[in-house]
Amino acid sequence: MARCGVYPGSFNPPTVAHIEVARAAVTSRGLDRVDLAVSRVALVKGPVAIPTLAERISVLEEIAAGVDWLGVAVTDAQLLVEMAEGYDILVMGADKWHQIQDPVFYGGSVTERDRAMARLPELAVAPRAGYRIPEGIGLDLDAELGEVSSTAVRDGRHDWMHPVAAEFDRRTGAWTDPARYAKLASGGVG
Repeated sequence: MARCGVYPGSFNPPTVAHIEVARAAVTSRGLDRVDLAVSRVALVKGPVAIPTLAERISVLEEIAAGVDWLGVAVTDAQLLVEMAEGYDILVMGADKWHQIQDPVFYGGSVTERDRAMARLPELAVAPRAGYRIPEGIGLDLDAELGEVSSTAVRDGRHDWMHPVAAEFDRRTGAWTDPARYAKLASGGVG
């Protein structure tokens, strides 16, 4: 039976680290596939307008098309525990590992948080500077990958953008030139 993992995120934009984290989970946990899972409305982040959800999914699907063990899933679920249902492994960064333990995401209830955490499948957690993770759930990754983030890419670290996302950005300005993106989206010429 195939072993499958899910790696939830907004992937806005997808980075070189996202794919390396997924690859590390496949290699170290004996997975046959990892799905990059995107919620239609990400928890805490709210709706993303630039680029559109459809455009982000298209970029992810293009990335996945070149990797036989990588898939893309779109969901209405927002909590990672809900997104992980039916999967053998939940892949996430250490920052998310700490976030999912906050009772605020479970109606402020520690009891509900503990119930949700008990439903989680096996975990594969990417290290990130400043966050501790329990022994046995961490992925073995180059330390510099722990610094890579979509936020940093949007703030100027464009070299961390996945090449497929960088090509989409070159055509549209989605992550580096929102004014050009808006002009193109409204039918203007880039």
